[in-house]
Amino acid sequence: MMGILTENFAGKWPFWLSPRQVMVVPVMPMFNDYAMEIKEKLHNNNIVIDTDLDAGATLNKKVRNAQLAQYNFIFVVGRRRRMEVPSTSGHVTTLSTASSQSRI
Repeated sequence: MMGILTENFAGKWPFWLSPRQVMVVPVMPMFNDYAMEIKEKLHNNNIVIDTDLDAGATLNKKVRNAQLAQYNFIFVVGRRRRMEVPSTSGHVTTLSTASSQSRI
């Protein structure tokens, strides 16, 4: 059964089945606390979520690593998004296409 699903989805699992649903990427190390706050909120709602808190990697490298790991959604968080609406704003990149980026 798993082989059929893997072949059918070409390794890009749907959100409900994916072992890597969401990656939170802070734009700078000073926003790591905000990224952890988002992680905690989503984890409490049964979402499989990870954060990339590597201070040595650039933002582009963090996003690229998340894309290669095939996360369904990549949340990029920072100052502008935190100041607008702290509890519900961010920038979302989906796995399906590179042009499917949107602000929430």
